[in-house]
Amino acid sequence: MTHLENIQKLFSKDFVESPLLESFEVGKIYLSTGKLVACDPLITNDMQPFSANFPKGDFQVILHKERESNCVAYTEIVFSDEKISSWRMATTENQHTEDLAEGEVFGYPVESGMGCFMDFETQEQLNLLEQKLFRRKGDDFMGIYEEFFHGHFFDENGAIDQFAFLKPNEENPGNIFAFETGYGEGFYASYIGFNEKNEPVKVITEFIEILVN
Repeated sequence: MTHLENIQKLFSKDFVESPLLESFEVGKIYLSTGKLVACDPLITNDMQPFSANFPKGDFQVILHKERESNCVAYTEIVFSDEKISSWRMATTENQHTEDLAEGEVFGYPVESGMGCFMDFETQEQLNLLEQKLFRRKGDDFMGIYEEFFHGHFFDENGAIDQFAFLKPNEENPGNIFAFETGYGEGFYASYIGFNEKNEPVKVITEFIEILVN
């Protein structure tokens, strides 16, 4: 079974049927342009958005954790409750699935142990925040993780959560859904479920493959 076939079996319904996964509705992401970016925000600050046209607005985010390890296995954004007619691997501009060899995927690399979903416009706001902090702090600037992300995942007592919603600009509604990625570093693909009108119903990023019988 391919990854795509497995994703189809797991996520084509309104709920996930697997005793190996525990699912949580964790909040909403705001997409201002509908151009969705998935990346490790610490190493790819210029990631291209997916080619699919997503709707604009607030959408529910669901986190799926592998029960045995308590690690994030899948992250999901739900755009509608319509029936899914087809699934495709998410691609960016100039990526074509027919160019892939068997077993290869398009996706994004993770080196920091963290991934995210955000609108393309929010990615621009994150980059502006990094530049602003660097100009203000100079030699005291510790990097965008320490300056922005770290406090949402850790406090003086250690780790506090596996995910967070962050706003790089409080005057802008765009937010970032950031989360731990599976067992850490890797290369991770995303998949989009479409309705019969070829409109996105949901998007999934896979970090730990949970096989369906």
